[in-house]
Amino acid sequence: MSSHSSFRRFLLLGRPAVDAVLAAPGRDARIDVIRGLALLIIFINHMPGNVVSAYMPHNYGFSDAADIFVLLAGVSATLAYGGLIEQRGFPVAALKLGGRLWTLYIAHLAVFIIVCGVVATAVTRTQNPLYIEAINIQPFFRDTVEALIGALTLTYQPSYLDILPLYIVLLALFPAIYYAARLSPLLTLGCSLAIWQAALAFELNLPNGSAGVWFFNPFAWQVVFTLGIVIGRAAQLGIRAPRLVWLDLAAVAFIVFAWVVKVSSGNPTGIAALNDWFDSVQLGSDKTNLAWTRLLHIGALAWLAIRWLPSGTALAKALPGRILASAGQNSLHVFCAGIVLSISGQIVLAETSFDLGVQLLICTAGVTILAGLGIFLSWYRSITKRGASAESAPARGAQLPRPSFSSR
Repeated sequence: MSSHSSFRRFLLLGRPAVDAVLAAPGRDARIDVIRGLALLIIFINHMPGNVVSAYMPHNYGFSDAADIFVLLAGVSATLAYGGLIEQRGFPVAALKLGGRLWTLYIAHLAVFIIVCGVVATAVTRTQNPLYIEAINIQPFFRDTVEALIGALTLTYQPSYLDILPLYIVLLALFPAIYYAARLSPLLTLGCSLAIWQAALAFELNLPNGSAGVWFFNPFAWQVVFTLGIVIGRAAQLGIRAPRLVWLDLAAVAFIVFAWVVKVSSGNPTGIAALNDWFDSVQLGSDKTNLAWTRLLHIGALAWLAIRWLPSGTALAKALPGRILASAGQNSLHVFCAGIVLSISGQIVLAETSFDLGVQLLICTAGVTILAGLGIFLSWYRSITKRGASAESAPARGAQLPRPSFSSR
């Protein structure tokens, strides 16, 4: 069966052929390297006004690192928990998934408390109460009990602390989306798009205290997560992207178009009817409700990455790739540390009047710390695994048949 027909059959029926055997794909360095890069970009972007952020991808395209993070979350969830569903059944996968959700929840609360402590310390030392308002943390100081209840129920999220709650909700929905994708990825994507558009039409979102609604509307962002699940499902089944030159060219053309739009001043086409649209996307495509331009852009990037980036461990062979892969493999720890560092960085930048040298120093130091954290955690994990293997060796030896002591 050709790759084109196999791919079409997968999109329609969830499998390339009736007798297809589930593949067991090895770790793909593309996921870790790209996710590690996205985490470092998120750190830089969470310090608005610094000179380095002007050169980040969101200034050259419609999507940004958050879109990449959510897409890869769907891919990784499929390869991890989808694989468990296929190999050991849903109950085992549900236990592992529940454990991960609990870890994410505790991590979010820990970061929330630490950030509140950082801001409180800054306000006390600088006597500048504006830091409380800068990240929407005033409810915590105005009514601490109510704010804590809101944090526990995810109905209160300070600024920059809204990605993990989105991830928690999407990951909780993973089993339903995954089982739907097993039946028909194309139908699943269609339903996902319909939910997104219905949410826009009826203004559906989750509450976020005094801020109104969640910054990342989960009814909208589930589309990117679902797309990631479909990509992960294809990897599970060993489906290769077909060679579609016209789609490659269309993806490249759209990415170039996005770049031209973002770097242009005003409307480069001269068509008056497009003035408002160019103004809106140059300021930034709707991030809360996931503008179509964002979805098309991340889709184009994903297609080209699947088609042209080397799979397996090729990307992680060079030193920069290994560093980024280490950060990507320890994404939760690196992300949480990055949030705390970026909030602290905002305060230092404000106190130093955004001195250029300080901007560069903070960005360099933060990236170095996060990369170093990823390297350390990967090293620590490797030595603990070696230690566990060494400890289990005597136990395996003890299971050998015992010698007989019967008389000759």
